[in-house]
Amino acid sequence: MPTTSATHAGALRLSVLDVAPVFTDSSTAQALRNTVDLAPRVEALGYQRHWVAEHHNVPSLATSSPAVLAGRLASVTTSLRVGSGGVLLPNHAPLVVAEQFGTLQALHPGRIDLGIGRASGGDLLTARALGRLFAADDFPRQLRELTGYLAGTADAASEHRVAAIPAPPGQPWLCMLGSSLTSARFAGALGLPYAFAHHLVPHLTVAALDTYRSAFRASSQLAQPYTLVAAAVVAGESDEHARGLALPYLLRKIHIQQGRIYDLYPGPAEVAAHRFSRVQEKYVQEHSADQFFGGPTTLAEKISDLVQRCGADELLALSLIHDHADRVRSYELLAEAVPTVPESRHQAVR
Repeated sequence: MPTTSATHAGALRLSVLDVAPVFTDSSTAQALRNTVDLAPRVEALGYQRHWVAEHHNVPSLATSSPAVLAGRLASVTTSLRVGSGGVLLPNHAPLVVAEQFGTLQALHPGRIDLGIGRASGGDLLTARALGRLFAADDFPRQLRELTGYLAGTADAASEHRVAAIPAPPGQPWLCMLGSSLTSARFAGALGLPYAFAHHLVPHLTVAALDTYRSAFRASSQLAQPYTLVAAAVVAGESDEHARGLALPYLLRKIHIQQGRIYDLYPGPAEVAAHRFSRVQEKYVQEHSADQFFGGPTTLAEKISDLVQRCGADELLALSLIHDHADRVRSYELLAEAVPTVPESRHQAVR
C-alpha cells in the first residue's frame, strides 16, 4: 500500500490539465476561448487548479504562452489556482520566468502555480527558433537560479544584484513535472511536489511515484511528499458514450504515430469516415484501458484502482473532447464520480 494521504478515490483532489486542443472544424482562437470558459465552470465544481501546458509549433495545441493564458484564467475566477503544467525551463531565461510568475502572484496572491518541466515542447527546429537557451543537463542549475529569484536570494553576493521584479510576499507554488524515474528522483531530492505524465507513459506511473517518495527530502516548501498524476479523462453518460467522445483524441494519437504531427484534432466527420484497422483497434483498446474513459461507475472504479496502486494525491484531468459542452459535462461527471477534497484539507499542500 503506498504511503500517502490519498488511499481511495474519495480522497483524491481533482484538477485540470489543459492544452487548448484545436480541431479541424474550429480555430486556435476558439480553442483559447473554450479554455477561458472552462475555468470558472470547474471552479464551481470544486476543482483545485487549472494548468496549461507549454507547446510550440504544434498546430493542434494552442498553449504556447502559459503565463499569458494563466493570467487570463485568473482574471475570470476567484479562488481556483491557475498556472503552468508546465513551463519548459530550458526554453527560457530563469529571470524571465521568475518575473512573469512573480507578476501573476502579485496580481493574484496565493493562486499561482509554477509547474516546471525540462522538455523542449517542440521539434529541434522549433527549439532553435525559440533560441533554446540551455541543454537538458543544465536543468539543475537553471532551477536553482529560478528558485533563487523567486526567493529573492539569487545573485545576493554580487555588487550589482539582479532581482526578479516584482517580488511580492509569497511565491508561486512550485512543482516539478516529469515522465521518467530521473525526474522523480530529482523532484524528491529537492523536496518539491511531483506531477507525473501518466497520459504519456502509464506503465511507469507506479514506479515513478514510488521512486519520488523514496528520494524525498523535506524542504521549506514541502514537509511530506505530494504527488499529482496527469491522465487523459473522458467521462460520458455511459461507457459507450465515453468511447465515442474519446475517438477524436484516439484518432489523433494514431495520426501522430503515422508521422502526421502537424495535423489538427479530427472532427466528428473525419472520425466517422475513418476505418480503423485491426492494429488501430487494438491500440484504441489498449490506450483506453490505460487512461480514464467511461461512464461514472467505470470512471470511479478505474481511478480508485490507480490511487490504490500508486497513491496519487491529485488527478490532473486532461479532457480532449471535440464539443465544448461535452467537455464541460465530462468534468461535471468526473466531479460527481470522484468527490473532491474539502478546501480545508488542501491548505497544507498549496
